[in-house]
Amino acid sequence: MTTPDPDPRRTPGVETGGGVAPGETPPAEGGTHGISHPEPPELRKGWGAMPLVLIMAIVALVAVGLIAMVVALIA
Repeated sequence: MTTPDPDPRRTPGVETGGGVAPGETPPAEGGTHGISHPEPPELRKGWGAMPLVLIMAIVALVAVGLIAMVVALIA
């Protein structure tokens, strides 16, 4: 089991006085830039003509049915 506060005299890479030798710690910033993996292309698929026509036909049929119901109630 390791202790959270190790003895600095026994810690590898620590110089006398508490300093750290060059090369003992990783650099502050990475040497590479950019993304690590390619992002998927942005999908911009719109509605096709056939689904839009079907949706409009269904809406028209529902509207005609509602209008017919209103006319039947009034008459």
